[in-house]
Amino acid sequence: MSEHTFVGFGFGPIQGGLFAKEAFQSGNFTRIVVAEVDRELVNAVRANKGTYYINVAKSDGIKVIKVGNVVLLNPNVSEDKQTLLRVLAESTEIATCLPSVDFYESGAENSVASLIAEGLKNSKAQATIIYTAENNNHAAQILERAVAAKIGSLSQKRVQFLNTVVGKMSRVVTTPAEIKKRKLKAITPAMNRAFLVEEFNRILVSRTQIADFKPGIEVFIEKDDLLPFEEAKLFGHNAIHTLLGFIGELRGATSMSRLKKDKNIMQIARSAFLNESGAALVKKHARLGDDLFTEAGFRSYAEGLLERMTNPYLGDTVERACRDVVRKLSINDRIFGTMTLTLEHGIEPKNMALAAMAGIAVLLKNAKEYNLPINLCFGDWRKLDNDGIEKILNWLWKGQTSTHSPQLIEYVRNAKEHFKNLITN
Repeated sequence: MSEHTFVGFGFGPIQGGLFAKEAFQSGNFTRIVVAEVDRELVNAVRANKGTYYINVAKSDGIKVIKVGNVVLLNPNVSEDKQTLLRVLAESTEIATCLPSVDFYESGAENSVASLIAEGLKNSKAQATIIYTAENNNHAAQILERAVAAKIGSLSQKRVQFLNTVVGKMSRVVTTPAEIKKRKLKAITPAMNRAFLVEEFNRILVSRTQIADFKPGIEVFIEKDDLLPFEEAKLFGHNAIHTLLGFIGELRGATSMSRLKKDKNIMQIARSAFLNESGAALVKKHARLGDDLFTEAGFRSYAEGLLERMTNPYLGDTVERACRDVVRKLSINDRIFGTMTLTLEHGIEPKNMALAAMAGIAVLLKNAKEYNLPINLCFGDWRKLDNDGIEKILNWLWKGQTSTHSPQLIEYVRNAKEHFKNLITN
């Protein structure tokens, strides 16, 4: 067994069902520790002697995996924090799995950035790599800057912050009835929560550049330039998942698997994926020579994802796909970011414009939840005129514009009639 030590931040389904699981299954780690502020979760795993369970959704059923030898520590508890700092000083691999990069510096002296900085300052490890699994193309750079600001220069440290492309869908099932119905194994016997992750496990990471250092987690696929693959996830995977969610919500669907039988929605998703997002990404990145950025390679990627998104054993919900409407409709995110990419490469984003129109309809439906200004609460989306669409988009974009902003607005306006026929038929 190699002398590797793993520390994770955030014990959700990606940490538990990917990073900590892979660390455990590799047999290369003497210690696996995860920092988590949810006291119930920490106490439950401790009571279960460091063991927890993951449910893996395959194409034909559910497989349960048992993971052991994991210590959960709550950094808000003084004794746990001191133990965590000692382990961080020995850590060779760290993985952050947080809701967003905004959490790096929340929590003052107990923030993730502060704790990592303290650990690196006292590091006894040969070297340390830090995986950032937040859904942000520049997560590694953001965390590195936050840590460097607290510790000073990192140039004397053998440390590297790595971006990741985690295209692994997952969820936490919290309803006892659903856990029972799906025959899931709870995280521990004492909990009414279950981790459910898909079987897909092709995880891409930045290439480790520390001399004479070999990661203990060996299953990840290293790439010299990760940004094209991050774009494929945001403008491909994330964009189409959100498209399905927005339109599915307005078609009355509750589960993503139900959409599989809706030929109209699936055709829109497939066309947006292949002829808009995919065509643009292939044009932009074909020079890399990677199979993904070929017509055949991207088609295989898209068709595989459409199957995975609607896998009934994963039980993904339309509600989850629709979550955070305002963020998902920001000018550089998955919907309008994809539309901008297509326009940059001479491709019309007509199907993605339907997703944008659907997103606006979902926003109006949940105006109070998203604090939509009273002058923009038009009620039913059918009451929207061209001026109303532009006002909502300007509010969503918070004053940000691009050279393609007028075209984006016009495409959404033009999508309204097609969208109306889609929803009413």
